[in-house]
Amino acid sequence: MANENIIEVNNLSKTFNLEAGFFAKNKQNVYAVNDVSFAIKRGTTYGLAGESGCGKTTTARLLIQLYKQTSGSIKYFDAEEKLPQEVKAYKKNQLRLYREKVKYIFQDPARSLNPRLSIYNVLTTGLKYSSLWQGKAAARELAEKIITEVGLSPEDLERRPAEFSGGQRQRISIARGLIMNPTLLVCDEVVSALDVSIQGQVLNLLQDLRQTRNLSYLFITHDLKVACYFCDTIGVMYRGYMVEEAPAADLYKTALHPYTQLLFEGAQGVLNNSNQEVKTTLQQENCCPFAYRCPKATERCKKELPEFTKISEGHRVRCFEA
Repeated sequence: MANENIIEVNNLSKTFNLEAGFFAKNKQNVYAVNDVSFAIKRGTTYGLAGESGCGKTTTARLLIQLYKQTSGSIKYFDAEEKLPQEVKAYKKNQLRLYREKVKYIFQDPARSLNPRLSIYNVLTTGLKYSSLWQGKAAARELAEKIITEVGLSPEDLERRPAEFSGGQRQRISIARGLIMNPTLLVCDEVVSALDVSIQGQVLNLLQDLRQTRNLSYLFITHDLKVACYFCDTIGVMYRGYMVEEAPAADLYKTALHPYTQLLFEGAQGVLNNSNQEVKTTLQQENCCPFAYRCPKATERCKKELPEFTKISEGHRVRCFEA
């Protein structure tokens, strides 16, 4: 029987070297992701939310191994059991098969779609070098099916990306992600650059695709309102740490972490004294990462890092005062 989860992330961390110049004496590190753990159940959407620089995109790119983690594990549970569970241990061919199953949709389609290629070539170039390639005729038939599925027409396959609107280009990016029949889509701020009306259309398309294809999603966003609408579970990140995780339907009323509460207040246009710039994490935390902004911070918060503690079923929080 297949595992209930499709992805499990345990104690994931990523540190980048920060070079200040060729003659720099003291090397510094950026602690981009710190001890992050979560799981995505099959057929569900897990949202990672937080301000820019909180580590959510780095976490997503670790999932597809664009970056290699410094520590921690990523386990993928293949329903067909053709791949080992531990992603870090994949050999070259195994990693290629994994990336056919787990596809990444980038934030800006204007930059991620090659402007020189036709839409047909955009969709099928990766397919041509995959284990799923069955020849030109089959590729043409599949491309026509996929482009129709995302709300465009087969005639659009001969056009170039610049001929489309932002929303249409994002549909093309989704089609490119779907062409290898993946099980998990990583959606990195896929609606953040779109008008509100177009956002709704793209989100509804993704919801329909989840149902018809039994897809799972990792949905990256800075907008908690969008996350609550689209996701089943939300993990809130701050300075590389997961500070709260809860069911999306309840988070707006059950949020316990001061940072999650701050995000909801910001989404409603409420200003408060905690609206300060996020500090870059240049050293490992030995205290609560939000303590310097938190109106509830105590001396303990400034000296000790809270554990990520289960409060109730499906609800975890990293806070002494919760």
